[in-house]
Amino acid sequence: MRALRILLITAVILGGLFVAADRLAVHFAEGEVADRLKTQEGLTTTPSVDIKGFPFLTQVAGGELDDVQVGMKEYDADTGTSGGTIRIDDLNAAMKGVAFSGDYSSATATTASGTAAITYDQLLKAAKSQETQLPLGITAKVVGLSDGGDGKIKVDIKVSALEKPVSVLSTVSVVDGDTVRVHADSIPSFGSITLADSDFRSIADFDQKIEGLPGGIKLDKVDAGANGVEIAVKGSNVKLAG
Repeated sequence: MRALRILLITAVILGGLFVAADRLAVHFAEGEVADRLKTQEGLTTTPSVDIKGFPFLTQVAGGELDDVQVGMKEYDADTGTSGGTIRIDDLNAAMKGVAFSGDYSSATATTASGTAAITYDQLLKAAKSQETQLPLGITAKVVGLSDGGDGKIKVDIKVSALEKPVSVLSTVSVVDGDTVRVHADSIPSFGSITLADSDFRSIADFDQKIEGLPGGIKLDKVDAGANGVEIAVKGSNVKLAG
């Protein structure tokens, strides 16, 4: 009985040491990947990296991690224009099947999915910030974007001949995996002013390119919310580092 008791105590101690070693190893790996991501993406803050699954060391032995959660704050994505960027407040992605090198200098996920949150103020930068010249000397421009309810964006348009802005509900969608499109559902009334469809849409409708997301992640779907749009992102063979 005494020998069995000693064996059990030894097993518990060794098990505890293994768990401690496993947690230390995963903490080190998360820090290494986070630092490399920060440098690779030119981030001002260190991203969060959470390697899921236990034990970690057996995943390392197999050369592939089951699930790695990555979060980035205030990520500046390219807009396809010279030097143009758009701020993503929160970019979160779940990386599945992450194969990596021994020093974590490179890591590639088989698949990735997540979300990217962009405020209406940021999206407004892509709207017609300059006044559009219309017939009869009338000018117009988009002056605000906000939640329109039921997944719509409310677009406020200021027309020079009118005292107050006119609002229109617009549908938001993803085009070609790298563009957010805002398209007015209908032409609102401008009082005595009649605008041709092409004139109105030259003001109210616009596209915002969002390129250069980490590892080649692409836009998938977009929903309008209370404070901005939330975009579902996805990708395959996504480079987490290297």
